[in-house]
Amino acid sequence: MTATFPDLHMSPRLLAPGGAPADLTTHEQRYGPLPYADSDTVLRAVAESGLTGRGGAAFPVYRKLVSVTESGRRTGRAPVVIANGVEGEPASRKDKTLLRLSPHLVLDGIQVAAAATGAREAHLAVEEGAAHLERALAHRRDPVPIKLVRVPKRFLSGQSSALARYVGGGAALPAYQNPPIRERGVHRAPTLVQNVETLAHLALIARYGPDWFRAAGTPAQPGSVLCTVHTPDREVRVVEAPLGMLVHRLLPLHGTSAVLIGGYHGTWVTSTEAAELTLDATTLGAGVLAALPADRCGLTETARVLRYLALQSAGQCGPCLNGLPRMAAAFRSLAAPGAPGTARTDLARWSGLVEGRGACHHPDGTVRLVRSALTTFAAELGAHASGFCTATDTRGELTWISA
Repeated sequence: MTATFPDLHMSPRLLAPGGAPADLTTHEQRYGPLPYADSDTVLRAVAESGLTGRGGAAFPVYRKLVSVTESGRRTGRAPVVIANGVEGEPASRKDKTLLRLSPHLVLDGIQVAAAATGAREAHLAVEEGAAHLERALAHRRDPVPIKLVRVPKRFLSGQSSALARYVGGGAALPAYQNPPIRERGVHRAPTLVQNVETLAHLALIARYGPDWFRAAGTPAQPGSVLCTVHTPDREVRVVEAPLGMLVHRLLPLHGTSAVLIGGYHGTWVTSTEAAELTLDATTLGAGVLAALPADRCGLTETARVLRYLALQSAGQCGPCLNGLPRMAAAFRSLAAPGAPGTARTDLARWSGLVEGRGACHHPDGTVRLVRSALTTFAAELGAHASGFCTATDTRGELTWISA
C-alpha cells in the first residue's frame, strides 16, 4: 500500500497519484520533458538543491557527482553509473514501490547522472520481479543506454562495492574500497552508485530547479523522503513526507513501547523519544519506521534480527565471520530470561573489536542496533536478569516486520 503526503496540503513528488503505475506517456504528461543540460549546469543545480543520498548514508549528492566526474577527467576513462534498486533491507519497501509506480522518473534520473558525470554506460540493479522495468526501458530512447541487472537477493548485495563487483562480472560481495569505486569500479572506470530514490529526486531537480526542491523539508535538510511505515495490525505503507516532519505524524505511537528507525542497521528508541523526533536524513537509514507493540519483547525481536544479520554476512573478513555470530549468540542469551552471565561484557568487547574493521559497514550497522537495544530495553534487561519477561506475546517469528 502507498500513501502520499499525509495532511500536509502538498502534492506527492515521487509517487504516482492513486497508486497506479505511470507509463511513459503518463509520466511525460505529469512531469514534462526531461531537459538535457551540460555537466556544469547539472552540478550547479544539484549543489544549490542540497540533495543528499536516500540510500542510508545521506551523503551530499553534489560531492559524489563531482568526485566521479573529476576521476573520469583525470584518468581519461568515461564513468559508469549504477542505479541501486537492490532493496536488501528486509523491512523496506520504498525502492520497490518507487520503481513500480514511477519507473521513468528513476530512468530519467540515471540520464541526469550520466550527463553530470560524462558516463557512457549505465545500469539499473534490482532483485527479482523486474519485467515491468524491461517494458519501461523498451519504450525509451535515451542518450545513454541503460542495462537492467538482476542481483542475487541478499542483505549485502546492494552495498556499493558489491554492486560494482557484480556489474563488472564478479560476485555480489563487498570489497575493501582502496581505491574507492568512485575512482576505480566497473571495468576499472570511475563508478557512481546512487540509490534509485536519489536519482528520482535528481530528475525533478533537473526539471524544476533547486528552489522548487527546497520548497519541501527544512533549510538544513531540504526535500521529501520515502518511508516504509510498519504499524501493528495494519498493512505496511510507503509514505512520502518532507524531511523535518514529526515521526508520530506518520507512525501512530499508541500501544507501542519502542520504534525501530532505519531498519535492521538502524536504532531503537523508546516511544516517548519517538514522539519528539523528526524525520532526519542522517538517522533515517533505509527509511524504515517500525513500531514495536507494547506486548512484545524488544530483546527477543533484536535477537532475531541479529541472527539474520549474522547469517547474511559476506563471510569474507573476521569482523563478520567471527564477530557477528558471537554477538548474535550473546544477545540471544540476554533475550532468554535468567542470569545473563558475561553476555553484556562480551557484547561490549566484540562491538569494539568489529566496529570500523569490516570490508563494508555491515559490522558497524549491527553494532549500532545492539547498542541502541541495550539502552532502549534496559528495563527489560533487568526483568530478564531476574528470571522473567514482561512480554505477553511471545510468538516465535517477526510478525511486526515481514522479513
